[in-house]
Amino acid sequence: MKTVTKNPCFQGDLCIRQVDRLPDGLTAQSGKEGYLILAHSETGHHHVVLERSAQLLIDQTNAFIAYLKVAEPCELEHLRSYDTHESWALEPGIYELRRQREHVPEGWRPAED
Repeated sequence: MKTVTKNPCFQGDLCIRQVDRLPDGLTAQSGKEGYLILAHSETGHHHVVLERSAQLLIDQTNAFIAYLKVAEPCELEHLRSYDTHESWALEPGIYELRRQREHVPEGWRPAED
């Protein structure tokens, strides 16, 4: 398992990196079944952390960026039993999350994983 740093790290279509501070105007997002879904997958193999370890904060002005405030060491996991992405270790701190996007005739949308 690798540890996320200030350099961009990738797990599938999710880019994560440690940052020094949170921007203003973020909204806390609730978890589901004990997990915070950092990147939603159409096929159900989400990219998650345990909800008790962190707080997910959404930027309402940009659907492709969110932030994660980690209170205790945790693991960014890929919920799939086969062909899974490697897990990443997250130490306490603040992380920026960026979803890969793709352009379609209607505009930009999150890339399908």
